[in-house]
Amino acid sequence: MKKGIHPDYHPVVFRDPGAHVAFLTRSTITSDKTIEWTDGNTYPVVDVDVSSASHPFYTGRSRVLDTAGRVERFNQRYGRG
Repeated sequence: MKKGIHPDYHPVVFRDPGAHVAFLTRSTITSDKTIEWTDGNTYPVVDVDVSSASHPFYTGRSRVLDTAGRVERFNQRYGRG
């Protein structure tokens, strides 16, 4: 590999606050936030909306949608009812 052309590849913690899960991996992403990991070191932390711990495909659980409420709001908004 050529020196000086590749981004900095360093340890980063990705955290899914909705599932209360965090994992340490390596990435080129940067963050101003930091977290102290279980090994006692401090790493940058990136919050993600969806991870394998919260995605329905991996968990096998589907999300419940309020379809009745959506239909009622549609009907109210467009004069059907």
